[in-house]
Amino acid sequence: MIRNADLFSIAKTGINASNKLLNTTSNNIANVNSEGYVRERTTFSNHMNGGVDFGFTDRVFDVFAQNQLRRDTSFVGESQAYFDRVEGLDRVLASEANSIASSMTSFFGAIQTAADDPTNTAARDAIMGRATGMLNRINQLGDFMKAKEDEVELQIQQSVDRANSLIKQIGDLNEAVQIANGSSVVDTPTKLLNQRDQAILELSSIVALEVRNSPNGDDGLVVNLTTGESLVMADGSFNVFAVGGEPDFTNRQLTLKTDFQSLTKNDATINILEENLGGGLGGLFKYREQVLEPTQRDLGKLATSLADAVNTQNRQGMDLDQQLGGDIFKIAEFSSINYPTNSDLSLQMRGRISPGASGEVTNNDYKVTVMTTPSTGTPATFDIQVEAMKSDGRPQLDASGNPIVETLTVDASLGSFNKTMGGIELEFASGSQYQVGDSFLIQPTRTAAANLGMATTRSEDWAFAKPIRVDSGDNNLGDAKLVATTSSNTVVDSTFTSNDASAFTGLGGLNTSANSPSNIYGAPVTIRFIASDEYQVLDNSTPAQVITTVSGVTDLNNLIEKAKAGGAPAWPADFAALSDYPGYDFSLQGEPKAGDVFTIAYNTDGINDNRNAVEFAQLQQASLVRQGSASNQNKTTLNEAYSSIVGSVGSATANASVNLEAATVMRTQSSEWFESTAGVSLDEEAANLIQFQQSYAAAAQILSSAREMFQTILSVTR
Repeated sequence: MIRNADLFSIAKTGINASNKLLNTTSNNIANVNSEGYVRERTTFSNHMNGGVDFGFTDRVFDVFAQNQLRRDTSFVGESQAYFDRVEGLDRVLASEANSIASSMTSFFGAIQTAADDPTNTAARDAIMGRATGMLNRINQLGDFMKAKEDEVELQIQQSVDRANSLIKQIGDLNEAVQIANGSSVVDTPTKLLNQRDQAILELSSIVALEVRNSPNGDDGLVVNLTTGESLVMADGSFNVFAVGGEPDFTNRQLTLKTDFQSLTKNDATINILEENLGGGLGGLFKYREQVLEPTQRDLGKLATSLADAVNTQNRQGMDLDQQLGGDIFKIAEFSSINYPTNSDLSLQMRGRISPGASGEVTNNDYKVTVMTTPSTGTPATFDIQVEAMKSDGRPQLDASGNPIVETLTVDASLGSFNKTMGGIELEFASGSQYQVGDSFLIQPTRTAAANLGMATTRSEDWAFAKPIRVDSGDNNLGDAKLVATTSSNTVVDSTFTSNDASAFTGLGGLNTSANSPSNIYGAPVTIRFIASDEYQVLDNSTPAQVITTVSGVTDLNNLIEKAKAGGAPAWPADFAALSDYPGYDFSLQGEPKAGDVFTIAYNTDGINDNRNAVEFAQLQQASLVRQGSASNQNKTTLNEAYSSIVGSVGSATANASVNLEAATVMRTQSSEWFESTAGVSLDEEAANLIQFQQSYAAAAQILSSAREMFQTILSVTR
């Protein structure tokens, strides 16, 4: 038989219930400023025999508002991390004090001034000063980029360490919540739940998350990346982030390492696409891979193109000492990075920018793989595959969406550089020691700006004169006049083992038949017209020999080039075997007469000549820098290339500012939404406090009335 509760029981449960309500309200008021605290509410039901049953205290919040807050927190974390760093980069690049454009303008302005008086030592010294100043700015920006690269790598590591700490904390709290729930059926472990939610919210500022309730029906939570990889499982087990890079360990890549803690199941590593990571960590990777590394390589490409163009032009001239011009700037070579699976990690390969080929240079990295077994001869030869790579390690694609790959046979010996794509040359000094499958990473432009240097400090080394001159015969009858001379190749190689050898001896003269690549002819030096549309090319032998005859001439441009292409007999095979022999040419304008002669000679004592200086000045407006990283061969000027770098970073900064502002507004709205359900309202809690005090007093009055009634009953029975 069910017995109804008496007044004492009713009063006791009422007092206990009111006391618990007062405790809950007091706890809410005390924690009004506690970070991560979610307001609590105690609910009761009536006991079947009368009075109040045990109360249940739980947190009050909207799970949809909580999930939105986490998403917006990730968005703010990503936007803030990205904006802070790209804005700092933009501020430096856009500063006039750091502008390479202004220093290039000053440099070419000094060259234009010196071109008016090529023997003026003060003007030449001014060029050296401008060149040094320009180089310092390039080096400073290159060093700044390298420092920013090191900084972001450190920040990535710190973010990963903090994320792993939070992942472990959430896993531990998952276990603690399940234990607490198993030991109490009255209240939820609100403190543990608040700590876990706060840890998840902080983790969401580092990476974008999805949070689900445990499929086991307990209070465990499953925490995944938005890309699906699990971080924390319902049972408290978890996976952690790891950073590394293959083969470039200075360029950190993100993976997820399982932690099965089981002898029957091996741990594994899962690759993660950083571009979809979200949060502050995703913002760091986005900044590094979309802004910093491309900008760093674009700056290196600009520095390389500038230095190589100046060097190439100087090599085509004659300096104040009447010597063939040499390099002004020193473009650093670059070493390879071994892939960890290589047969011998001590093996190396080197690379350099091919002289005169800077217009082909891109901002790509390259993966070089040995494809065939090296031969046993000397030198060893084998096939390699060169694949263009983006800075994040993924293949660079051409306009058709295919990887950019080249296969070639290389000469593997010390000092032998093999030309390949992108204007680079590779040296395999270890010969037959390489094995099939060995792979190397090269990064031609990554540190090119920081490592650019001066190859000379002598102002006399500026080659403002042309190394050749063209003299017309004293007995010429026609009105043909010289309009242009070109010197495209001045490489001195008396052995002619280099394919780039020219007709210049390096001793103030041109090859004779005794020291030319041909056993018959000396260097082509004379053009003799036998008709207005027909001429012979003669060498510098004594007597001169006819090398070839060109007929049917319609214009007088590049007369030696015409002889190479269509003379009879054919251009000597020993000359044609070289890439650019003799390395000079000239053009006429007007109508020659039969017997007219034009003779090429080394420009001895021609130090007042400024023809090469004029061409130096024209480099400022020349299209020298390759724009595209894939198949786009369009080129732009040096100043336009730098403006493109600054504009690209500036555009990224502007977009980042807009995204951050939008993210902040969304985060504010979701925070207010969540706080409207989970936050403590002092007005509401004050009202509850009064209400629960009154209910406590009323329950106490019931107890007092019951006691008086009991005393009355006792008095009657006495």
